[in-house]
Amino acid sequence: MSRKLLKQVVLASEQSPRTGRLVLRCYACVTAAFYLFLHWIAHPYQRSIALRHQQSEAGADELPAVSIIVPARNEEANIWRCVRSLLLQDYPGDYEVIVVDDGSTDHTRAILERLALEPAAAGRLHLVSLSEELPPGWAGKPHALHAGACQARGSWLVFTDADSYWAPQTLRLTLSEALARNLDLLSLVPEQVLVDGWNRLTLPLALMGMSLQFPPPFVNLPCCPLATANGQYILLRRSVYEALGGYARPELRGSPLDDRDLAAVVKRLGYRLALCDGRGLVRVQMYRGLPALWRGWRKTIFVGSGGLPFMMAALMGLPLVVIVPFLLPLLLWLGQSWWRQQGVGAGEAALVTGLTLLPLLAYRRSLDKSLGLPWYQALTHPLAGLLFMGMLAQACWRKLTGRGVEWRGRVYGARSRIPLGRRALGQLFRRLGQPYH
Repeated sequence: MSRKLLKQVVLASEQSPRTGRLVLRCYACVTAAFYLFLHWIAHPYQRSIALRHQQSEAGADELPAVSIIVPARNEEANIWRCVRSLLLQDYPGDYEVIVVDDGSTDHTRAILERLALEPAAAGRLHLVSLSEELPPGWAGKPHALHAGACQARGSWLVFTDADSYWAPQTLRLTLSEALARNLDLLSLVPEQVLVDGWNRLTLPLALMGMSLQFPPPFVNLPCCPLATANGQYILLRRSVYEALGGYARPELRGSPLDDRDLAAVVKRLGYRLALCDGRGLVRVQMYRGLPALWRGWRKTIFVGSGGLPFMMAALMGLPLVVIVPFLLPLLLWLGQSWWRQQGVGAGEAALVTGLTLLPLLAYRRSLDKSLGLPWYQALTHPLAGLLFMGMLAQACWRKLTGRGVEWRGRVYGARSRIPLGRRALGQLFRRLGQPYH
């Protein structure tokens, strides 16, 4: 072996451990920075604006009239509790509740008709019925909200979902806050009702993903273009809604994420919005059981994650920040002899493990505490990651094949032409001379 070649081999053997240590250290630092960012900047509750819970000094005659609009499609499990909570608000001014029955095929309409007979509903509850068929270019929820807004008489509008229910003081406190801060749009991050183990498993990770895309301090910063709102509670000035064209606006009428896109238009046009902590004011029970939860989050991922490239990047990156940190101690221990060859001793391995896991566990403990979950719930973090990887993979496949996703009997994101369907793949494999199953 020549001296030159021997020198290259020696340099390569020296650089290899250096490279392995560098990759390990970089991974630990990036993961720590990721969870510190989530904890200190993008926390969905602690970094949202805290309501001051002050009551307006204006008399009942001086308070603005408010119209609460509830779109409802096959909501027989939720609609009674939701509408009852809206009818029992302690708001001293004038307000009305408009429920838009969006072509329900269950008992939603019958429940609403029984509610309309109650004393609290007299002169306050108004029912609007829509047909199953949507006008061209419209998505279901924007069309229902538009129909409700057309019937509204209030100078402020509230859009809320049928799976939410309010504390009696919610309307009074949020409107007082909006008036005190001179806001045009106020939205709440609601308190989540975790009815089963599947919700307790997945919701922390879902909130993590949403707040990572829309950190509340950036949303609340007027000079930052980042904007979102939560459709479970949006309080909006009627004049602003009409100025932007309402949900009849072309980019809103077909939006599958009406709340986010409405907030984006409001902020882009220079109006003031705020995302606030809504715990104690609005509670939401989103999904019951794994099938409904899977369909719901898959739909949200499909329509709200920024397209196929973003979904593919999330599918590859999710295990690195959710699953691998919990496997790292085991991997370092099982391969300790190999890591020693890379120059990683026991002390450095312990340091890297702590740097990776401690910020993750601190963030999860803070988030779980906000959700009322016990400390050991953080240990399910990698299991939730595996579940969301499945949802992401299915959403990516449906995006590739143009199949779209089904939600409440309607299909979103489907294409008439399916470029990567079973027939196209079969033709491709036949051309390659390989069997296709």
